[in-house]
Order: sequence, then C-alpha cells, then structure tokens
Amino acid sequence: MFCKMKIYFLAFIISIYALSLKAQTTAVKWATQETFFEDLVGKVLPDFKGRTVKGLPFAKKSLNDQIVLINFWFEKCPPCIKEMPLLNSLVSKYKHSGIRFIAVTDDPVISARKFQQNNGFQYEVVCLTQDEIGRLNINHGFPTNVLIGKDGKIIYATANLSLDEDLPELKDKTVRFEALLKAEIARTK
Repeated sequence: MFCKMKIYFLAFIISIYALSLKAQTTAVKWATQETFFEDLVGKVLPDFKGRTVKGLPFAKKSLNDQIVLINFWFEKCPPCIKEMPLLNSLVSKYKHSGIRFIAVTDDPVISARKFQQNNGFQYEVVCLTQDEIGRLNINHGFPTNVLIGKDGKIIYATANLSLDEDLPELKDKTVRFEALLKAEIARTK
C-alpha cells in the first residue's frame, strides 16, 4: 500500500511539473544545407593557408580588399566537374572586373595541377587537406560556391551552379549568385 502511494505521489509530482512547462512558441529552424549557407552570410571568410598547383604558398590575406569567388571541388566529384564550364564562363565574363577566382580542393598538388592542365579549369587552384577544409566550416558538401565581398565577408553561398532549364531551383540560385556578384562589383567601383 505504501509503495502504491509513493507511485501515485510521484506521478502527481511529474504531472504538476509537466503542466508547468511551456510549449515552444518559436518555429524550429531545421538544419539543412540551405540554412547552413544562409547562416554564413555576413561572416568573415576564415583564415587559411594552402599551396597553389605551382607549389607556391597561398594565404587568405592575399585576398584582402578583393571580391572573391571560391569554389570547393575535387577531381572525382561529377557535379564539381559538370559546373566547371559555367565557372569558366564567369572567369571570362568578369576577369577584367578585378575578381579573384579561387578553387579549393583536397586533391594533392600534382593531381590538381594535372587536372587543371587537362581540363582547362580557369580558377586559381589552391590545395588544402580535408581537415583544413573542414576547419574552414564554410562548405557543406562538394561543390560549394562562395561569394566574398571586398570587405572580406560572405555575401552568398550555395552548392551546385547550373543554368540548365531542367533544374529551375539551381538555375535560380545561379542567377542570384551572379546578380549578387554584379551588385558587389557596382558597389565597390
């Protein structure tokens, strides 16, 4: 009998406690690739160092006071390779606007150099290790494309870029990416 009373009393206390809790009133923001990218906007590009495909040291500080497009890729990534013609077209279109086009890969320097030579990728390729890319915490899969303003802050980040009519969501993001690039160019002239 005494044991039953303890159980009832404990159930009563738990019920009172449960009733005193307030329901969550704010909407939950689920973590997705897009929310990850949205949360990057306005943040400063983290510091990093790597090696160019020419074997020269590369440091983030060399990007100061420049508009920068950063593409995260690796050579065995089909979506990365698929978007390279579009990335090259951005280089052709904006190379005289003072934009830096940086491609960050975890491929070894020699492999990245050979890939660039064989495929005509026009971005300046910088090699980092997987751990170094992970510590940057600005890419969420491959490929990732990040637009950095002249002030060093992230303006926009997205995954794949494509102008394919069959991929309207990607096309919209790509058009937005380029519109933000044009706006930053105009703002800093």
